[in-house]
Amino acid sequence: MRWQGERESENVEDRRGLSGGRIVVGGGLGTVLIVILALLFGADPRQYLRTGGGAPGRGIESSRSAKPDEEQLKQFVSVVLAKTEDVWTDIFTKSGRRYRDPTLVLFTDQVQSACGINGAAVGAFYCPGDEKIYIDLSFYKELRQRFHAPGDFAQAYVIAHEVGHHVQNLLGVTEKVESLQRRVSEKQANELSVRLELQADFFAGVFARYVNDNGVLDPGDIEEAMQAAKSVGDDSIQRQSRGYVVPDSFTHGTSEQRLRWFRKGFETGDIRQGDTFSVASP
Repeated sequence: MRWQGERESENVEDRRGLSGGRIVVGGGLGTVLIVILALLFGADPRQYLRTGGGAPGRGIESSRSAKPDEEQLKQFVSVVLAKTEDVWTDIFTKSGRRYRDPTLVLFTDQVQSACGINGAAVGAFYCPGDEKIYIDLSFYKELRQRFHAPGDFAQAYVIAHEVGHHVQNLLGVTEKVESLQRRVSEKQANELSVRLELQADFFAGVFARYVNDNGVLDPGDIEEAMQAAKSVGDDSIQRQSRGYVVPDSFTHGTSEQRLRWFRKGFETGDIRQGDTFSVASP
């Protein structure tokens, strides 16, 4: 993927090295005053105490020393996020809608989001409550070593998939699915989750089609993304971790399903073809 020298997104929040869900206090009356004022006004005091009193939001930087390879990876995901902003702004504009950029949060080990405290073990995830994508960059090492999906566009697929969830949120799909899940059995809720994930894979394929048409991709990039989609199928992960699969517990889809819907998004480039909810078997 040709990304060096390309525009980097400004919607990246760097929380690497910060202490997950714990409050970092320095003592003194100033700290006590911050906590009291935050609670009085209904804010979470942790968002101020972790950053030395500064306001939360874009551009937060940790004080940890940065490794050169991690900084290059940060630049890469910032470029990928910028590409998603360009692609989805164009798609939404053409359909008469307004696209709202998500924020990408980089963290280490664990992170506090509007969806609760999550650890790096969950991989990358999107929280509709704050419209932010969260990723511990160490997940990319796991993607290469555990899931055997190397390559920069395999890494780009991860971001594109989570942005796909953001697109679903903006279109109102997420809210409808969550509402349905609260009224059905666990098995049916899992089936709805699978359809939601497959649609996000489809949207990642649409993104891949756009950047490919713009000459950003190198030969083999699409194969890298397809391998990543295939490697994180529920059946593949369960077989690797348990030695057997439990289809009723699937929440993301099989390797074949994830690969097929990503490919469909790439081949059509048309978001109208990505209705994973109306087909009998996705």
